[in-house]
Amino acid sequence: MKGLTIVGVVLVLAGIITLITGGFSFKEKKQDAKLGPIQVSHTEEHSFPIGPVVSGVLIVAGLGLAVAGARSK
Repeated sequence: MKGLTIVGVVLVLAGIITLITGGFSFKEKKQDAKLGPIQVSHTEEHSFPIGPVVSGVLIVAGLGLAVAGARSK
């Protein structure tokens, strides 16, 4: 496979995944206090929404790159 085709397929897959999931989120554990052997901590969840327009752009750009990579010689 050519480089453009691989990048195009990756972009299409990323667009489909973000379209299905709507973005991504992650958890971060923060330590509030440490008093000897006692530790106080909490977990925060951060989310990063990705709109359907961005997902559509990823899919269209990926398809374009995949077609351009397949046609180049």
